[in-house]
Amino acid sequence: MILLALTHIVSPNIVACELTFLQRRRIDYHLAAQQHREYSRLLSDSGLQVIELSVNSSYPDSTFIEDTAVVFDELAIMASMGTESRRGEINGIEAELAKFRDTFRIESPATLEGGDVLRVGKKVFAGITPRTNLAGIESLRKILEPFGYEVIPVQVTGCLHLKSACTSIGERSLLANPRWLELKPLEDFRIIPVAEDEPAAANCLCMRDPLVMHTGFSKTIDRLQDFGFPVKPIDISELLKAEAGLTCKSIIFEHRV
Repeated sequence: MILLALTHIVSPNIVACELTFLQRRRIDYHLAAQQHREYSRLLSDSGLQVIELSVNSSYPDSTFIEDTAVVFDELAIMASMGTESRRGEINGIEAELAKFRDTFRIESPATLEGGDVLRVGKKVFAGITPRTNLAGIESLRKILEPFGYEVIPVQVTGCLHLKSACTSIGERSLLANPRWLELKPLEDFRIIPVAEDEPAAANCLCMRDPLVMHTGFSKTIDRLQDFGFPVKPIDISELLKAEAGLTCKSIIFEHRV
């Protein structure tokens, strides 16, 4: 069994990325591309086999590949993007994922993006956000229930995706910004809150030890380390300007050789 990571190069058009909650700021394409290369190198150094794609390079948001699909052990579910400018990204990513999994689709007018889906074991939390609607969550449920998964909606406010507000950092622990999501569906888990002045710090990449976090979230990093979680910092400051996070730059899944 190997751990694969699909990534996508940074588009030269990233300056035209979609923004919902942030004010537009100048994005340095060359710095963003450098940070992406360092991210991919970190994945590779952590033992993952990285497959870097360029099929959607004309799409401004294409490096945020996580949004295009959700991969489970048994299947891959292709997203129905919540913003029109990204809907053309799906076909190229599906062609790659079809080499590893049977693929299913969420069909419009249902919308669902991968950044709104958080899997913890057989529980699948799905964020209700500007990019994912209730019809998309119901479509996700219909696809997954035959495989034994429980799909649980979570109301999200103030940020783009569920994983902007909450990510898994261990079997029963979540890193979260409690101001950005409904906590009731997550009551069976230990919630570690981000530092109040680091609201975007809840997006943490958990693959193998250590956890990976943006280097600028130093207070939350210290908090996680106090709880016994080792953390590897990495700089994605230029990509944060595009409402990005660490999880959205890859699709990570196991593949049996």
